[in-house]
Order: sequence, then structure tokens, then C-alpha cells
Amino acid sequence: MRQVIIYPGEDSYWVAECPSLPGCISQGKTKEEAITNIKEAIQGYIAALEEDYLPVQEEHFEALLVAV
Repeated sequence: MRQVIIYPGEDSYWVAECPSLPGCISQGKTKEEAITNIKEAIQGYIAALEEDYLPVQEEHFEALLVAV
């Protein structure tokens, strides 16, 4: 299980990223598409690490919503 941040990006696309896997970012035209795409990106990211015998970092990200 991984924590994902999703937010509106440029050109009406949604951006999704997984902070515990640096550089693991995807996007989609809708939130649902962005979520589907980031799931695939996470799977591919982890598969590439395992293929190269590199450690897969555990989920360690903690998020807060701060009102300013």
C-alpha cells in the first residue's frame, strides 16, 4: 500500500505522485485515470527496483492538511 498525492496540473490534467518512491509521478485527464496510471507507475517502479536487486523503500510518508 502506498500513499499518493493527487492535484490539478496544467492543461486540465490531474497529476498523481507517490512521495515514498522518488520520481514516481503520473497523470490523467480525470482523477480516476490519474489514479489508474499511478497504480501502474508504482508497480513498474517497484518491478524495476526488484529487477536491479535494489531495495524497495517502505511507505514512510505522512501527510497533513494545513489551513492558512
